[in-house]
Amino acid sequence: MKPNYGNWISVSMMKTLCAIAAVLYVLTLGCALFFSTEASFYILAILSGAATFVVIYMYYCRRVFSFEGGGLMRRIHSYLLDQLPWDGSGMALDIGCGSGALTIAVAKKFPLAQVQGIDYWPAMWNYGKEQCEGNAAAEGVADRCAFRHGDAAQLDFPDNHFDAVVSNFVFHEVRTQKDKFMLVEESLRVLKKGGAFALHDTFENRDLYGKMDEFIAYLKEKGISDISYLPHSERRIDMPLPVRFMLRGMGILYGTK
Repeated sequence: MKPNYGNWISVSMMKTLCAIAAVLYVLTLGCALFFSTEASFYILAILSGAATFVVIYMYYCRRVFSFEGGGLMRRIHSYLLDQLPWDGSGMALDIGCGSGALTIAVAKKFPLAQVQGIDYWPAMWNYGKEQCEGNAAAEGVADRCAFRHGDAAQLDFPDNHFDAVVSNFVFHEVRTQKDKFMLVEESLRVLKKGGAFALHDTFENRDLYGKMDEFIAYLKEKGISDISYLPHSERRIDMPLPVRFMLRGMGILYGTK
């Protein structure tokens, strides 16, 4: 049995992009056959070409991200866990586990750890609990991984519960909390004093996060004993330049509470 981790760029997303391109081509052809307005034809032709470029670019990125293809997401997970200052003893939480790939990576890197994955599992991503459990079984870590429905904005765990917390490319997607810094605080709430964390998101996006140095200073005032920030992580992970453009503005917050 092989794991099925899916892809960050889903099949449904690709189908939607292809459908948009097809519609534009049909409109362009219709304009050429039945209308005499050259301006409309050229506008539609340009839009059709742009849509085709987007489809090709996204398909390329999908192949690069794929666990069976380019393996970029696996390298991203590995790099993230390399920043996690944890010895692997105790319980870890993966916030926004998706198909369970990072949760399972934690379990495999730290063979003594029990790992909990939570996700809202919206339909657009084509992920689910059964898929996560099947992947954990395929990777031989089902006895140390558990998965449940959850909201990153309001984690259903008590304070000081986990020994480690990780998250990858999740906070900017959470619709239930507009203030993304509060998602970081919520993830640290469930972390034990002295516990380790590594959180990866679009922290360089000023519209979402503002100035990171001010937020880090705030967290230190709140009692986070050791915190570091690694900006532009997309420049530090081996990936093709076109995909790096898509992931521009990423960063990793890591340290101990």
